[in-house]
Amino acid sequence: MLRSLHVKNLALIAEEEVTFTDGLNVLTGETGAGKSILIGSVNLALGAKADRTLIRTGEEYALVELVFSMDNEKQEALLREMDLPVEEDGMILVKRRIRADGSLCTVNGENVTLRQLREIASLFIDVYGQRESGLLLRRSRQLDILDEFAGATAQSLRAEAAEHCRTLKALRTEWEENDLDADQLKHETDLLDFEIAELETAGVKHGEDEELEERSRKMSAAGRLRTAVAAATELTDGEDGAADIIGRACRELTAVSGSDSSLDEIAGQLTEIDGLLSDFNRAAADYGESLNFDDEEFTQVGERLDLINHLKAKYGETVDDLDRALENRRRRRDELGDFDASRKALQQKIAREEEAYLSVCRKLSVLRGKAADEFSAQMRIQLPELNFMQSVFRIELTADEAGARRSPDPSGMDSVRFLISMNPGEEERPLEDIASGGELSRIMLALKTVFAGRDDIHTFIFDEIDAGISGQTAWKTAEKLGRLSADRQIILITHLPQIAAMEDTHFLIAKDSSDGRTFTHIRRLSEEESDSELARLLGGLQITDAVIANAHEMKTMAAAAKKAGSAAGTANCLADAASKQQKKAGKQAK
Repeated sequence: MLRSLHVKNLALIAEEEVTFTDGLNVLTGETGAGKSILIGSVNLALGAKADRTLIRTGEEYALVELVFSMDNEKQEALLREMDLPVEEDGMILVKRRIRADGSLCTVNGENVTLRQLREIASLFIDVYGQRESGLLLRRSRQLDILDEFAGATAQSLRAEAAEHCRTLKALRTEWEENDLDADQLKHETDLLDFEIAELETAGVKHGEDEELEERSRKMSAAGRLRTAVAAATELTDGEDGAADIIGRACRELTAVSGSDSSLDEIAGQLTEIDGLLSDFNRAAADYGESLNFDDEEFTQVGERLDLINHLKAKYGETVDDLDRALENRRRRRDELGDFDASRKALQQKIAREEEAYLSVCRKLSVLRGKAADEFSAQMRIQLPELNFMQSVFRIELTADEAGARRSPDPSGMDSVRFLISMNPGEEERPLEDIASGGELSRIMLALKTVFAGRDDIHTFIFDEIDAGISGQTAWKTAEKLGRLSADRQIILITHLPQIAAMEDTHFLIAKDSSDGRTFTHIRRLSEEESDSELARLLGGLQITDAVIANAHEMKTMAAAAKKAGSAAGTANCLADAASKQQKKAGKQAK
């Protein structure tokens, strides 16, 4: 259940906080007051795409906070699976701070990704907007809805079918890429033989390229190196060089050694310097000898380095790439050496994967068929309660195994159509061909009602589900929402007095201006204020005594309808419980 919403620096909202209740939470207000901004803030907190333009002008960030209470064990299990803290009181704080350079999402103080946030939201709340009505017209979405209704087994089978589909397509691609005739087989084999011989003959060793590059640089700079070493040696080891001078200094100090221990220590330091210079001169001489090479050696190093660089350009960027290239070509040559057997093995593998895919598709199709019948039956119960008095609803499921064999699809081998007839005597037609905006809203509400008894989600948000309806249809829709809110939390935006009259809690969203700035506010209405707002929805600007009386009457009717709906719901629950007990007793008797 959504307990509260806190919004700061978002669009026209400076800072607002609202506490929701169970049952039907109704939000009303003038057009343009910012009702959709409020619902949009909930979507943002649940992982919707954030735009820096949403940050209120002059502010550095926008903040949205939602507080949920856990309704079932699945929600707690998901949080623990994500290593997120679970408070003792069962409260979940979802927070999203939006800045110009990005956003930060936390759950109970721990950072989470947008993907995790959306996964958490899917178990806590179901948000419905006008976009969902449009999606309902898509066949792919209709299939998704059917699979959701069919339950966890269908979801598992669909995932299994998708995995087999990916594997099957990869194998078929491999088959097509290796479909060679005799000339192509000979051409590829000859090419492999050449490339293998080229790599084997080169015999490049690990680190050889680096050693050669260093050797080449040394040879190229040999002249400058010799000059530098000769100059350094002349200064240290030549006549009157550093070594000669330090040697004479050592002899002077040695002549008086033993006279003063402090001087002996200083003399020792000079002796060490003399030894170091001797070591340096020997190392410099050896290095100078290493610079002696002939032109042929220089040419050989350059040619070897050119060969290795050519191979790396052709087969990869490193020596390890050359090794892998050689191994891959040896393996491919072995495959081509027994080409017919390899093709036969691949063909058998494709056949096995194809049969595994179709087997899963058949199981999924049977499950979908049963779910389609049950779903259609439940929709036919719900639609009359939304003023589709003599409508017919049916799900047409078509299995195309031959098509699935030719072109496998991740969703299986079924296509689905939601068919509906709005009036007696009219044939059933696809939903997308005949449903208007208002009809789609009611169909979606019926669908949500069907799912409400199956889902673990306790909170539903509807953004103007009353679009395109009026009169008796509006009252039927209001009654349906009232019954649905008996054991669910519903938060909705509406312009219809019939729906507003059904409220358990009424909020007003209003816009005002001060100091040259525009602000959107939300506040909970008292009973008297709710009556006045309902009167405004009924009568516009002129709120007369007659309009107030009409508002009171409408609220009385709504209360009676909700009471009747609650009693009917209780009776249905008792009947369902009795039926389950009878079935259980029957099984035990058998």
